[in-house]
Amino acid sequence: MTVKPFAVATLALMLPFAVLAHSQASGPYQVQKIQLVGGEGGFDYITADTDGRNLYVARSGPAGHIGVFNLDTLAPVGDIAGVSAHGGAVDTATGHGFATSKPVTMFDAKTFAVLKKIDVEGNPDGYLNDTFNHRFYILSHAAPNITVLDDKDGSILGTIDIGGAPEQAVADGQGKIYVDIEDKSAIAVIDAGAMKMTGKYDLSSKGGGCAGLALDAKNNILFAACRDNKNMIILSATDGHIITDLPIGTGCDGAFFNPATMETFSSQGDGTLTVIKEDSPTSFSVEQTIPTPARAKTLTLDPKTNRIFTMTAEFGPVPAAPPAPPATAAPAAGGPPAGAPAWMRGPRAPMIPGSFQILVIGK
Repeated sequence: MTVKPFAVATLALMLPFAVLAHSQASGPYQVQKIQLVGGEGGFDYITADTDGRNLYVARSGPAGHIGVFNLDTLAPVGDIAGVSAHGGAVDTATGHGFATSKPVTMFDAKTFAVLKKIDVEGNPDGYLNDTFNHRFYILSHAAPNITVLDDKDGSILGTIDIGGAPEQAVADGQGKIYVDIEDKSAIAVIDAGAMKMTGKYDLSSKGGGCAGLALDAKNNILFAACRDNKNMIILSATDGHIITDLPIGTGCDGAFFNPATMETFSSQGDGTLTVIKEDSPTSFSVEQTIPTPARAKTLTLDPKTNRIFTMTAEFGPVPAAPPAPPATAAPAAGGPPAGAPAWMRGPRAPMIPGSFQILVIGK
């Protein structure tokens, strides 16, 4: 991988950074840094390991690998080659990491050496790293929707079907897990000990296509970032009643809550990151809409520094669409998710080589 510091980034990257900085001058949060790291492959999830001070960036496709960067400087510290995955995370207590490749990859959190491959059903995509119970949950749009792994040895503890496509999950540290079901306009409630869905909260009155989920565990409040109505649906984690909803951008694909600042962050592919302030358990407001480069649609939070990390790349023109299939033809498998914005449908623009970049956002 060729790594270039932001100071010597290409002019094409430096100019957007200057424009972003100018446009955000009135808000508390700024894009503080754009680090050009290059490398090939698609990208989906980015994950901060606050204890180990590393940032994990999974790349997919034939050149798939997991890049590991220092969380404070973004200097490269390791690379897990030959792994095409959607994302990866580590449990510092057990010293093990897992990546949602197929089969799932288990690796050493210090040396980044691959320890084993774990065959699971479904199609690994999203994940929940539950460090409270030392379990890693593999999320799949195909059944079984959730596969539960033991962080200590990678053994499969069980599977959970939630009747739909999971996108993001959160744990309350008290034995409950919440999962947004993207294609059902609902949030599944799971008993972590029993590995069983015990309830489901209906969101259809306010929206659907929810792809981000965050939790204020102290006040039992869930934040569901949803695509259909471009809104953040805020509800009680105790009984599912909807408190309110607020506008966000188009193409959300992740959300995080920071208990230190009482803020929820939602990243969108349209080039915005929304900050929602929890003024009280019953009062919420949009604090800021931060401009970002387009397609920076997923994010992670470093609670130690209160900085947000996201990633994107530059893309060329969209190729011409292929001829429409006959009306009788079956729909193609593996298409875009429900509620996907226009840029996720049809032919996709090619990534410009060497343009992949990590963004740091803070006050």
